[in-house]
Amino acid sequence: MPTLNRIQPGLLLLLSLVAMIVLHPVLDQGVIRRLFMQLMIFVPVLLATIRLSEIKHRVWPAVFLMSASMIFAVAAAFWPHPGLLTMKWALLAVFFALTVAGLFSYLRNARSVTEAHLFTAISIYLLLGMLWFSLYCAIDICYPGSILLHSTSSRETELLYFSLVTLSTVGYGDIVPLYGEVRMLAALEAITGILYIAITVAILVSSFRHQDGSR
Repeated sequence: MPTLNRIQPGLLLLLSLVAMIVLHPVLDQGVIRRLFMQLMIFVPVLLATIRLSEIKHRVWPAVFLMSASMIFAVAAAFWPHPGLLTMKWALLAVFFALTVAGLFSYLRNARSVTEAHLFTAISIYLLLGMLWFSLYCAIDICYPGSILLHSTSSRETELLYFSLVTLSTVGYGDIVPLYGEVRMLAALEAITGILYIAITVAILVSSFRHQDGSR
């Protein structure tokens, strides 16, 4: 039972991220569905804050960023001004960056490999996708036309898809960044995706060897 309680927050965070990604295209249609989708985006944000509070003593920056992004999201829902939407996505990008740094520090300092560490490793990978997704959304609002989309889906859904395929270095080419700054940002995401997998595998293998040696 103690083990279950220890791994549950990490598992809940992972499941919330997967659910948000899978359901995003379904919910990004109609006013009511989109409102529910906006609420779903903040479920992993809340769970990530709770997860950080368990492994770090100082989480007030994450709490502040989460609260501020929620306030701008609510304001943008009633008054969809570009400035409010940009602030919402910018704050979410900073929040996801802070969360990734905190969770990766927890993973890096691990002396053994448990289910919690595996859940955390996968969650960090998806959070990296959410980080760049937030950046793309903020840029797309500030500089319309900086990213060329060919699909009939909403821009938000397409940018989430673009972030995930770029992170995994698949790169189908159906969505094209036009501005040089956005191209470099996409290139950095692809490099981050490759380096994260390589570094995380090395950390987990080293922790597993340390665990096995202790036994």
